Amino acid sequence: MHIFRISFHHDDKIFQLHAKCIDCSDLYGFIEVEGLIFDEHTGVVIDPSEEKLKTEFKDVKRLFLPLHSVIRIDEMEHKGKNKILDKDGRKTNITPFPPPIHNP
Repeated sequence: MHIFRISFHHDDKIFQLHAKCIDCSDLYGFIEVEGLIFDEHTGVVIDPSEEKLKTEFKDVKRLFLPLHSVIRIDEMEHKGKNKILDKDGRKTNITPFPPPIHNP
């Protein structure tokens, strides 16, 4: 079975999704992504970014991505984690500690 990792821009973030099938779309300028793959959690630890992606794409049968938003498509041997990253590549669920209010 082929597994593809698709990285694309969406709402000032970089989304990484895994899917079973990718093809050129009949809609000119779009990539068709079908069979999104999400982890089935059996443990207590849940990744919030993957849960957000699962909620956003839960009823999606096929996803049509504009060519200009796609960063890269990789064919994988094993499924990795679906992620939402900042544009600089950091995960979004980490917030930096605020700087001090008063500088001596």
